[in-house]
Amino acid sequence: MTHRVPVEGTLDLHSFAPRDVPSVVEEYVTEAHSQGLAEVRLVHGRGIGVQRRAVHAALERHSLVVEFWDAPESHLGATVARLSMPA
Repeated sequence: MTHRVPVEGTLDLHSFAPRDVPSVVEEYVTEAHSQGLAEVRLVHGRGIGVQRRAVHAALERHSLVVEFWDAPESHLGATVARLSMPA
């Protein structure tokens, strides 16, 4: 099933199958960067940390991500990623 996702700076990953999360994160970050966003917020939920680890692994591999951190207000339920400046 294909999801059309608006790129507005925050992406809630709850509607995606866990197996799809890495590719969704990769595509979302790439599109956000192409639209000139400097940061994105990825909401993965708290649970036992499986989705958080998948999101962090995808961000670590992405060449456009400068740094990322847990969003402090979310108590480990979201991650913020800073993107490189568009060329």
